[in-house]
Amino acid sequence: MKTFWKRLCRDQNGATAVEYGLILALIFLAMVSAVGTFSNSVINTWDTVRETSSEAIDRT
Repeated sequence: MKTFWKRLCRDQNGATAVEYGLILALIFLAMVSAVGTFSNSVINTWDTVRETSSEAIDRT
């Protein structure tokens, strides 16, 4: 049992997996944030197109 704990303390594979998991979580959060910002920009653009088109139709 003592050798098991010594081996477990020296093993770095689990730590590496956790580090990769944290990196992936940060990348995912950055992507979600970027998509949220981009979607707001696209929505505002289409709102402007709709308003401009509506004004152009009303003038004719």
